[in-house]
Amino acid sequence: MKHISFDDIEQMEQRVRARLINSLSGFKSANLVATVSEDGHNNLAIISSCFHLGASPALMGMVIRPDSVPRDTLSNIEQMGCYTINHVSADIYRQAHQTSARYAAEVSEFDKVGLSAEFVDGIEAPFVAQSQLKFSLELREVLPLAINGTTLVIGEITSIFVADSALKADGYVDIEALASVAVSGLDSYHQTRRLARLSYAKPDKALVTLPVDGH
Repeated sequence: MKHISFDDIEQMEQRVRARLINSLSGFKSANLVATVSEDGHNNLAIISSCFHLGASPALMGMVIRPDSVPRDTLSNIEQMGCYTINHVSADIYRQAHQTSARYAAEVSEFDKVGLSAEFVDGIEAPFVAQSQLKFSLELREVLPLAINGTTLVIGEITSIFVADSALKADGYVDIEALASVAVSGLDSYHQTRRLARLSYAKPDKALVTLPVDGH
Protein backbone atom coordinates (compact mmCIF):
# COMPACT_ATOMS: atom_id res chain seq x y z
CA MET A 1 0.00 0.00 0.00
CA LYS A 2 1.11 3.54 -0.66
CA HIS A 3 1.94 5.53 2.48
CA ILE A 4 1.04 9.23 2.39
CA SER A 5 2.61 11.01 5.34
CA PHE A 6 1.52 14.17 7.13
CA ASP A 7 4.33 16.04 5.38
CA ASP A 8 3.18 14.66 2.01
CA ILE A 9 -0.33 15.95 2.66
CA GLU A 10 0.94 19.37 3.72
CA GLN A 11 3.04 19.73 0.55
CA MET A 12 0.30 18.70 -1.92
CA GLU A 13 -1.11 21.14 -4.40
CA GLN A 14 -4.37 22.52 -2.95
CA ARG A 15 -6.81 20.89 -5.37
CA VAL A 16 -5.06 17.52 -5.25
CA ARG A 17 -5.20 17.57 -1.45
CA ALA A 18 -8.88 18.56 -1.51
CA ARG A 19 -9.75 15.64 -3.81
CA LEU A 20 -7.74 13.19 -1.70
CA ILE A 21 -9.12 14.20 1.69
CA ASN A 22 -12.68 14.46 0.39
CA SER A 23 -12.43 10.89 -0.90
CA LEU A 24 -11.38 9.35 2.43
CA SER A 25 -14.81 9.39 4.08
CA GLY A 26 -16.23 7.16 1.34
CA PHE A 27 -19.73 7.39 -0.09
CA LYS A 28 -21.79 10.39 1.04
CA SER A 29 -25.38 11.37 0.40
CA ALA A 30 -26.01 13.77 -2.45
CA ASN A 31 -28.60 16.39 -1.53
CA LEU A 32 -29.87 19.63 -2.96
CA VAL A 33 -30.46 22.27 -0.30
CA ALA A 34 -33.07 24.79 -1.39
CA THR A 35 -33.53 28.21 0.20
CA VAL A 36 -35.11 31.57 -0.50
CA SER A 37 -33.79 35.01 0.42
CA GLU A 38 -35.73 37.80 2.13
CA ASP A 39 -36.19 39.49 -1.25
CA GLY A 40 -37.58 36.35 -2.89
CA HIS A 41 -34.57 34.92 -4.76
CA ASN A 42 -34.51 31.12 -4.82
CA ASN A 43 -31.21 29.35 -4.27
CA LEU A 44 -30.20 25.73 -4.82
CA ALA A 45 -26.90 24.11 -3.80
CA ILE A 46 -25.62 20.55 -3.82
CA ILE A 47 -24.28 19.52 -0.41
CA SER A 48 -22.74 16.17 0.52
CA SER A 49 -22.30 16.86 4.23
CA CYS A 50 -25.86 16.26 5.49
CA PHE A 51 -26.11 13.79 8.37
CA HIS A 52 -28.64 12.36 10.83
CA LEU A 53 -28.31 13.97 14.25
CA GLY A 54 -31.26 12.51 16.14
CA ALA A 55 -34.79 11.17 15.73
CA SER A 56 -36.51 12.74 18.74
CA PRO A 57 -36.45 15.61 18.04
CA ALA A 58 -35.93 14.91 14.34
CA LEU A 59 -32.66 16.73 13.68
CA MET A 60 -30.42 16.92 10.64
CA GLY A 61 -26.99 18.53 10.52
CA MET A 62 -24.92 19.79 7.63
CA VAL A 63 -21.58 21.50 7.30
CA ILE A 64 -21.21 24.65 5.19
CA ARG A 65 -17.76 25.55 3.90
CA PRO A 66 -15.95 28.69 5.16
CA ASP A 67 -17.63 32.00 4.31
CA SER A 68 -14.50 33.59 2.88
CA VAL A 69 -16.68 33.98 -0.23
CA PRO A 70 -20.46 34.64 -0.16
CA ARG A 71 -22.47 31.57 0.95
CA ASP A 72 -26.02 32.28 -0.21
CA THR A 73 -27.36 29.04 1.28
CA LEU A 74 -26.16 29.91 4.77
CA SER A 75 -27.23 33.55 4.49
CA ASN A 76 -30.73 32.57 3.37
CA ILE A 77 -31.12 30.00 6.14
CA GLU A 78 -30.07 32.55 8.75
CA GLN A 79 -32.41 35.18 7.28
CA MET A 80 -35.49 33.02 6.83
CA GLY A 81 -35.02 30.24 9.38
CA CYS A 82 -36.15 27.49 7.02
CA TYR A 83 -34.84 25.37 4.15
CA THR A 84 -35.45 22.08 2.36
CA ILE A 85 -33.25 19.06 1.66
CA ASN A 86 -33.95 17.13 -1.55
CA HIS A 87 -32.44 13.78 -2.56
CA VAL A 88 -30.52 13.71 -5.83
CA SER A 89 -31.55 10.83 -8.09
CA ALA A 90 -29.87 9.32 -11.12
CA ASP A 91 -32.17 11.37 -13.36
CA ILE A 92 -30.93 14.74 -12.13
CA TYR A 93 -27.35 14.27 -10.88
CA ARG A 94 -25.82 16.34 -13.70
CA GLN A 95 -28.15 19.27 -13.03
CA ALA A 96 -27.48 18.88 -9.31
CA HIS A 97 -23.71 19.03 -9.81
CA GLN A 98 -24.03 22.19 -11.88
CA THR A 99 -25.51 24.01 -8.86
CA SER A 100 -22.00 24.01 -7.37
CA ALA A 101 -21.09 26.73 -9.90
CA ARG A 102 -20.80 30.18 -8.34
CA TYR A 103 -23.86 32.05 -9.59
CA ALA A 104 -24.75 35.55 -8.41
CA ALA A 105 -27.08 35.77 -5.42
CA GLU A 106 -29.94 37.13 -7.52
CA VAL A 107 -29.68 34.27 -10.04
CA SER A 108 -31.81 31.16 -9.42
CA GLU A 109 -29.91 27.90 -9.84
CA PHE A 110 -33.28 26.26 -10.49
CA ASP A 111 -33.56 28.24 -13.71
CA LYS A 112 -29.93 27.86 -14.72
CA VAL A 113 -29.73 24.07 -14.37
CA GLY A 114 -33.24 23.14 -15.51
CA LEU A 115 -34.85 22.04 -12.24
CA SER A 116 -38.27 23.16 -11.00
CA ALA A 117 -39.02 24.96 -7.75
CA GLU A 118 -42.09 23.56 -5.99
CA PHE A 119 -43.84 25.38 -3.16
CA VAL A 120 -46.06 23.92 -0.44
CA ASP A 121 -48.48 25.99 1.63
CA GLY A 122 -47.00 26.95 4.98
CA ILE A 123 -43.37 26.31 3.91
CA GLU A 124 -41.48 29.35 2.66
CA ALA A 125 -38.50 27.54 1.14
CA PRO A 126 -38.95 25.76 -2.21
CA PHE A 127 -38.61 22.04 -2.86
CA VAL A 128 -37.10 20.41 -5.97
CA ALA A 129 -40.09 19.12 -7.90
CA GLN A 130 -38.07 16.32 -9.51
CA SER A 131 -36.87 14.89 -6.19
CA GLN A 132 -38.69 11.78 -4.89
CA LEU A 133 -37.60 12.23 -1.25
CA LYS A 134 -37.53 15.70 0.25
CA PHE A 135 -38.16 17.36 3.58
CA SER A 136 -38.41 20.82 5.10
CA LEU A 137 -36.51 22.00 8.16
CA GLU A 138 -36.62 24.87 10.63
CA LEU A 139 -33.29 26.26 11.77
CA ARG A 140 -32.36 25.33 15.33
CA GLU A 141 -28.64 26.16 15.68
CA VAL A 142 -25.78 27.67 13.68
CA LEU A 143 -22.42 26.73 15.16
CA PRO A 144 -19.25 28.29 13.70
CA LEU A 145 -16.35 25.82 13.95
CA ALA A 146 -13.18 27.67 14.90
CA ILE A 147 -10.88 24.85 13.80
CA ASN A 148 -11.33 25.52 10.07
CA GLY A 149 -13.94 28.24 9.58
CA THR A 150 -16.75 25.91 8.55
CA THR A 151 -20.27 26.22 9.95
CA LEU A 152 -22.44 23.47 11.39
CA VAL A 153 -26.12 24.07 10.65
CA ILE A 154 -28.70 22.08 12.64
CA GLY A 155 -32.33 21.95 11.55
CA GLU A 156 -35.45 20.20 12.81
CA ILE A 157 -37.47 18.30 10.22
CA THR A 158 -41.03 19.66 9.91
CA SER A 159 -42.46 17.90 6.82
CA ILE A 160 -41.45 14.89 4.73
CA PHE A 161 -42.53 14.03 1.19
CA VAL A 162 -41.65 10.58 -0.14
CA ALA A 163 -42.92 8.36 -2.94
CA ASP A 164 -45.50 5.89 -1.52
CA SER A 165 -43.73 2.87 -2.94
CA ALA A 166 -40.49 3.64 -1.07
CA LEU A 167 -41.95 3.96 2.44
CA LYS A 168 -42.10 0.56 4.16
CA ALA A 169 -44.31 -0.65 7.02
CA ASP A 170 -41.59 -0.36 9.67
CA GLY A 171 -40.58 3.19 8.70
CA TYR A 172 -37.67 2.19 6.47
CA VAL A 173 -37.30 4.31 3.33
CA ASP A 174 -35.97 2.33 0.38
CA ILE A 175 -33.82 5.06 -1.14
CA GLU A 176 -32.41 2.59 -3.65
CA ALA A 177 -35.89 2.21 -5.13
CA LEU A 178 -35.90 5.98 -5.60
CA ALA A 179 -32.58 5.81 -7.49
CA SER A 180 -30.99 8.19 -4.97
CA VAL A 181 -27.31 8.59 -5.75
CA ALA A 182 -24.20 8.78 -3.60
CA VAL A 183 -21.18 10.99 -4.14
CA SER A 184 -17.53 10.28 -3.40
CA GLY A 185 -14.80 12.86 -3.36
CA LEU A 186 -15.84 16.13 -4.95
CA ASP A 187 -17.20 15.00 -8.28
CA SER A 188 -17.88 11.24 -8.55
CA TYR A 189 -21.51 10.04 -8.55
CA HIS A 190 -22.64 6.48 -7.85
CA GLN A 191 -25.70 4.28 -7.92
CA THR A 192 -25.99 1.73 -5.14
CA ARG A 193 -26.89 -1.96 -4.81
CA ARG A 194 -28.24 -3.14 -1.47
CA LEU A 195 -26.54 -6.18 0.08
CA ALA A 196 -29.15 -6.78 2.81
CA ARG A 197 -31.18 -5.33 5.66
CA LEU A 198 -30.02 -6.87 8.93
CA SER A 199 -31.72 -7.35 12.29
CA TYR A 200 -30.87 -5.28 15.37
CA ALA A 201 -27.53 -6.54 16.67
CA LYS A 202 -27.54 -8.21 20.11
CA PRO A 203 -24.67 -10.05 21.85
CA ASP A 204 -26.60 -13.32 22.25
CA LYS A 205 -28.49 -13.50 18.95
CA ALA A 206 -27.41 -14.29 15.42
CA LEU A 207 -28.10 -11.68 12.78
CA VAL A 208 -31.17 -12.25 10.63
CA THR A 209 -31.71 -10.90 7.13
CA LEU A 210 -34.79 -8.71 7.12
CA PRO A 211 -37.28 -8.33 4.27
CA VAL A 212 -37.05 -4.99 2.54
CA ASP A 213 -40.77 -4.27 3.02
CA GLY A 214 -40.47 -4.40 6.81
CA HIS A 215 -43.00 -7.21 7.36
